[in-house]
Amino acid sequence: MGRNHLRALATSSEVKVAAIAEPLQSARQSLPSADVAVYGDLDRMLDTAGIDAVLVCVPSDLHLTTVKALIDAGMPTLCEKPVGVTAAEAREAAGLVAAAGLPFQVGFWRRFVPMLKDLRDRLAAGKLGDIYAVANFQWDREPPSATFRAHSGGIFVDMGVHEFDQTRWLVQQEIGPITSLGSGVAAEPWPGDPESAHAMAALSGGTTALVSLGRRHPLGDMCKVEVFGTRGAEECRFLWPPTADDTFFGALRLQAESFARYVRGAPLEGAGAGDAALALDAAERAAAQMGKPG
Repeated sequence: MGRNHLRALATSSEVKVAAIAEPLQSARQSLPSADVAVYGDLDRMLDTAGIDAVLVCVPSDLHLTTVKALIDAGMPTLCEKPVGVTAAEAREAAGLVAAAGLPFQVGFWRRFVPMLKDLRDRLAAGKLGDIYAVANFQWDREPPSATFRAHSGGIFVDMGVHEFDQTRWLVQQEIGPITSLGSGVAAEPWPGDPESAHAMAALSGGTTALVSLGRRHPLGDMCKVEVFGTRGAEECRFLWPPTADDTFFGALRLQAESFARYVRGAPLEGAGAGDAALALDAAERAAAQMGKPG
């Protein structure tokens, strides 16, 4: 994700990457050449780089430790989702950030996709009427590396948190009881972490939400949402081959630029630590239900 953010921010006129902290020498040596100071550890970067804010792109199970160090340094932070691998970690981060009074945003980039923002506005205006159901799909072209997967928290924590946050944000309802099921098609190296999993949830306003996740989609990375209401229905293919990269990197750039405005005093437009805790809570409940008899 760090490399993805570097690529996205290369075209930004509002945000400049001034320094990178990367502990692995091999990773430092393979960074794209740019006018950026590179450090072997976070503490040294914080002590000497003279930066305004930090974008956290470490493995998910290191999020809370890194956020704590940045709070101690008084540093505004944009943290990649999901702010830990448990809801308890995200809640702890939320409490620490609130106590410190520091700007803090979570990298749920879907909130900055123009197509989704337009859909949310129309739902809020009642254009589709009362919403029966919202169905969210996220299917990656291929599974991530074994190293990434070992630190990700599993398919619902790694992937599903996007869909749970997207659901709450789109229809402005909270996530209630959840049932889920993992696909048994492919043998997995990590028990309990299938290549495909699906969840169904009841929402606080009476809407039903579906979350469909998969790690093998031969056509390429894709995300879409379908909404069914009393006055209409809509399918929104907001991340779809062959233009998926344009949407993804554009949203990452818009997210970082919004965070920069937030640091300078503008209202928070993205997700906060509390949003991350609610998404992780839903992910934990979905993971706990997976494989249980219906």
